[in-house]
Amino acid sequence: MDYNTILDLATDVGYELAMAGAETFRVEDSVHRILESYGLDSDVFAIPNYLVVSIVTDTGKPITRMRRIGFHSNDLEMVERLNGLSRKICSRHPQPNEGAGWLKHVLDTARSYSFASIMLGCFAGGAGFGMLFGCTLADSLWAGVCGILIGLVQKAMSHLKANPFFTTLTSAFFMALAAYSMVNLGIAKHTDGVIIGALMILVPGLLFTNAMRDIIFGDTNSGINRIVQVFLVAAAIALGTAAGWNLICRFWREPLEAPSYMAPFPVLCLATFVGCIGFAVQFNIHGPGGLLCALGGVIAWAVYYLCVQCGLSELTGYFWGGFFSAVYSEILARIRKYPAISYLVVSIFPLIPGAGVYRTMLYAVRGEMALFAAQGMYTAAIAGVIAVGILLVSTTVKMYYTWRIMKRKF
Repeated sequence: MDYNTILDLATDVGYELAMAGAETFRVEDSVHRILESYGLDSDVFAIPNYLVVSIVTDTGKPITRMRRIGFHSNDLEMVERLNGLSRKICSRHPQPNEGAGWLKHVLDTARSYSFASIMLGCFAGGAGFGMLFGCTLADSLWAGVCGILIGLVQKAMSHLKANPFFTTLTSAFFMALAAYSMVNLGIAKHTDGVIIGALMILVPGLLFTNAMRDIIFGDTNSGINRIVQVFLVAAAIALGTAAGWNLICRFWREPLEAPSYMAPFPVLCLATFVGCIGFAVQFNIHGPGGLLCALGGVIAWAVYYLCVQCGLSELTGYFWGGFFSAVYSEILARIRKYPAISYLVVSIFPLIPGAGVYRTMLYAVRGEMALFAAQGMYTAAIAGVIAVGILLVSTTVKMYYTWRIMKRKF
């Protein structure tokens, strides 16, 4: 048996999954299953920035592969294809070199959106969520323009190899500068809606979702690591937006805020769908999967909205929105044989408290510390109840499939 080639194949699949943004448990489980399909026991340890895989040969000699995982993308198309490749290898048991050829084919035929499509996705994300957060149609279009600005800054920072924290801070700064200038020039009126809609592009939705799923599946170290990254990104958003606000106030004037505009329910549902389509593009989801992800976002937001309209508290609405988003994702994952994360990360986006992060920062900049503390705690509570909703569904599904496996054995 060619132990080295088999180990290289399994490690390469795990590494590419991690680089595409897969959850820790998926990386470990895929590597373990591939090696198990060749009759090898393995020890696999993964954290967001490192992967270690070990096997023991028939002669008792241990062999280990270690991979450093650097800054990686949010490529859910690649997660789906690599997950399918892992299933294919486990079911067909190809020769190791043939399996390596399959992996090379997956990597060589990877699809990605054009630059123009990505910018259009930024526009759709900013415009859709701008209307969701109180913009008129005209102002939501300006939120889309600010979304394009964020996309352009991110592209420039990517070419300069800037780290994610500085990239997020710079993107938030230039976007806030543009948004506040539009308001002072009278081009736009709803400052908060324009900024929050565009800022949603920077919100670390995949990091947050993966953190919750890692913790659910017992990968506490990875979950905490990702949660820290979420806080760092949130801090970068706050610092960048605050810097833009201070600069405008110092050299111009403090932007005035018009009353929020609440569009009719059907219009808000359409705006949510458009915004989620934009994020499906950002996460490189192709084909009908993007439409299904966006539909899940509409369902999750509609559940939250209807709960609030029926007199329930906002936190209760967020809980049920997160719960139904997780149910929807698990159902589609089983029907289409794709990872649930592809559907969950987009469908949960309308509920992620980007507005809370922005308002928490705004109160801090203005020195309103009592409001800052209250808003910060409320934003954390929203994130917590969404996580609980996801946790209940994911844990129930995992227990059910564990029970089915045990039932087959006995």
